[in-house]
Amino acid sequence: LHLCNKNMEKIATSMTKHDLLAEVCLAAKYEGASITLHYPQYQQKYGITDSTICTMLARSFADIGDIVRGRDLYGGNKKKERLEDNLKKIFGKIYKDVMKTSRKKSALKARYDGDTGNYFQLREDWWNNNRIMVWHAITCGAGGSQYFRPTCGSGEKGNATTGKCRCPSYKVPTYFDYVPQYLR
Repeated sequence: LHLCNKNMEKIATSMTKHDLLAEVCLAAKYEGASITLHYPQYQQKYGITDSTICTMLARSFADIGDIVRGRDLYGGNKKKERLEDNLKKIFGKIYKDVMKTSRKKSALKARYDGDTGNYFQLREDWWNNNRIMVWHAITCGAGGSQYFRPTCGSGEKGNATTGKCRCPSYKVPTYFDYVPQYLR
């Protein structure tokens, strides 16, 4: 996710939650483009199918989710530390803004009590509310790709993804972003 990190580490800390969404979606779009650009040569070399690109995009999508939520296990370098510090500042400003402008302050205070510093609960909530937009951004260049099996819905009522690895019901067809990073 070098490309993703490169875009995300430059996010201004003065931004609002909408600016953050735009920047994360832009980083996701570039990440998806870097995957789909090089995909045909791997497809030809290794004989992989069109469904594989959806899985590749889903794994990068999950990595972006881990970065946003502060769960990225592969830290230890200065750029990732700067990115994490930057995201903490941004979510700190979002927290202050939400607490200042919301009419449900007591409910929010109870939900985010003790969540200062890293803002893990706020970051988790932000991701859950915006993951569909990030999925659409990362898959915008996926062309006619779809998963190898029905992933939209559940059981016998599951549908296949349409082009671009997307569900017709406007939901994300993967839960890789909820699988711990070391298990992916």
